[in-house]
Order: sequence, then C-alpha cells, then structure tokens
Amino acid sequence: MRITPSSIKLYTLFKLPAAYFTGVRVKSIDEKQCTVRVRLNFMNKNPFRSMFWAVQGMAAELSTGALIMASLHSSDIKASMLLIETKATFSKKAVGTITFECNQGSEVSKAVVKSSTDGPQQMWLHACGIDSAGDEVSSFSFLWSIKAKN
Repeated sequence: MRITPSSIKLYTLFKLPAAYFTGVRVKSIDEKQCTVRVRLNFMNKNPFRSMFWAVQGMAAELSTGALIMASLHSSDIKASMLLIETKATFSKKAVGTITFECNQGSEVSKAVVKSSTDGPQQMWLHACGIDSAGDEVSSFSFLWSIKAKN
C-alpha cells in the first residue's frame, strides 16, 4: 500500500484514534515533506479556548513520523522507529487551523539507508505550527531512532 494522505487517515483511525478524533489530518506527503493540519474544534480545545498542547504535539509528531514511514516503505527496508526525545515551544495562542510541516525528507532517506549498513541512526526532525495568519504558534523537535531489522 502506498503512503498517501488517505492511507494515513485510515491508519490513524485504527492505530492512532486520539489523533483521528481530534481532527489531525495529513494534507500532503511526498519524499521531501509532509504537511499535517488540525482545526480547532470542541474535541481538541482547552478551557482557554485554544488548541490543547498535546493535539499540537500529535500533529507535529505525525508530520515527522509519516516522513520516516514513507521513506521506509519506498526503500523496502524493514526497520523499527522509536521516538526518543521531544522539545516544544509555544509562542502564540493556537486558534483556527494550524498547519505543521516537516521538510527534512532528504535527511530521513539518507538515515534510513544508512541504518541498513551502519546500524541504528538518530536524527532530529522539526515541525513548526503556523496559523492561518502565517504566524508561528508552536515549534516541535523530535529525536527519532531508526534501527534496521536483520
């Protein structure tokens, strides 16, 4: 099965229901970048009428993790992926539609190939949350580990 926004939507329904029911959706994915959107709604808001930080984290994590999944799928390398560390900053109230984009696909592809020959690889992937006005509302960094299975 190809990695597409539709296939990831189905994946989230069965494997990541919290992301699915809070409205986290992949809008585009290719070998270079992944874009994920989430719209403020009653399922993901906090008492302060903004988006709950964990929902932003799910969207940001999906934008980075989906790139790894797509790279593994296209290279036919069997590997496990593990999130090791997370860093986040919040700079503005998240209301409306927030878009997270990770455009480090070329780095991910290199790390996936390298994991099959040089052992486990670690890399930091970044995703910024941008609101509809073009302002950054949050920034996430994830340390991922990729380990090829023999």
